[in-house]
Amino acid sequence: MVFQTRHPSWIILCYIWLLRFAHTGEAQAAKEVLLLDSKAQQTELEWISSPPNGWEEISGLDENYTPIRTYQVCQVMEPNQNNWLRTNWISKGNAQRIFVELKFTLRDCNSLPGVLGTCKETFNLYYYETDYDTGRNIRENLYVKIDTIAADESFTQGDLGERKMKLNTEVREIGPLSKKGFYLAFQDVGACIALVSVKVYYKKCWSIIENLAIFPDTVTGSEFSSLVEVRGTCVSSAEEEAENSPRMHCSAEGEWLVPIGKCICKAGYQQKGDTCERDVDKGIKDLILNYGTMLICKNTSLLGIIPVHCCESTCLWNQSRPAFIVFLLFPFNDPVKSLKTNSSPILRKTEVFGRGW
Repeated sequence: MVFQTRHPSWIILCYIWLLRFAHTGEAQAAKEVLLLDSKAQQTELEWISSPPNGWEEISGLDENYTPIRTYQVCQVMEPNQNNWLRTNWISKGNAQRIFVELKFTLRDCNSLPGVLGTCKETFNLYYYETDYDTGRNIRENLYVKIDTIAADESFTQGDLGERKMKLNTEVREIGPLSKKGFYLAFQDVGACIALVSVKVYYKKCWSIIENLAIFPDTVTGSEFSSLVEVRGTCVSSAEEEAENSPRMHCSAEGEWLVPIGKCICKAGYQQKGDTCERDVDKGIKDLILNYGTMLICKNTSLLGIIPVHCCESTCLWNQSRPAFIVFLLFPFNDPVKSLKTNSSPILRKTEVFGRGW
C-alpha cells in the first residue's frame, strides 16, 4: 500500500492500520435510502478543497483489497486555520429530513509537541441547499452550520504503536429541506483529522400489506415527532369495511404505526394470508342449497343438470362419502346467475369438483 501525501508520518501509519482492519460498508437498514456513501466509491471522490493545500484525498486498500477514498488534514503548526472540504451536489429525491453519518479519527493535541494553542480537536459540519449544481466555488457565507463535531476518543502516538484505532462515529440530521439537493461541507480549524467515511441517507416506510390493505413506500416527515398518515388500497377482491377505511402512520424512524380500519374479502371470497381467494366450496354449497342435489345419470343420453329425483338407481352416488360431480357450461364466477338465465343448459365443458361434506 503506497500513499503520497505531505502530512506527517504518524497520520500515514494511522491510515495503514485503519484501512487494514476497518470493515468496508455496513448492511444498509431496510428503512434507509442511501444518497451518498464515500466508502462505496472506488474512483476518486474529487470533492472541493479550499485552500488546495488543506484537505487531501488519499487512497488505500481495505482487508479485502478493495480501494477506498478518504480525506485528511493536519495543519496544526500554524494558527487561524480555515480549511474547507465540500462534497459534490447531492440530490435528495423526495426526502425532507436527511441524516449524515461521519466516521473519523482525530489526534490528541496533547500528544503532539510544539502545537500548544494552535492544535484543535473539533471540526465543523455545514450544508447548503440549492436546486442545482453551483460549480466548484465555495461561498462560505451561504453555508448553514449543522454542528461542531468532537471526537469521543482521540488517539496518541502510543495508540499507533499498540495498533489501537479509535474510530469515532457521529450522526447528525438536517431539515426540513425544500430544494432539490444540497452540499455538505467540513471546516477544519486546526485539527489532525482523518475523515474515513461519509454516509448520507433518509428514511422511509417501505410498502407493506396490513389488514388486506396495501400501503405504498412513504418518505418520513420533516420533523422528528411527525407522523405521516397514509390511506391504504384494498388488495384484489377485497373492499373497505363500512365506514372504516384502512389507514396507517409512517413514523420519523421509518416504521408503520397506529393501524386504523381494514379491508375485508368480497362475498364469495375468503382471506388467505394477505390475499382474497375464491371460495369454491361456498360456491358449490350455495348452488346445492338453491337448486337441489345435482347428479349425472349414467343412462342419460343428453348430459344436463337434473334434480336428484330424476335419477334412477344407476346414478353416481356414494352415501357414505357424497361426491358432487357438476358439469358446467358457464364460467364459475356466478353459477347462480348463469342457472337463472339458462333454464335447461346443455353442458359440454366440464369441471369436476369432488367434495366430502
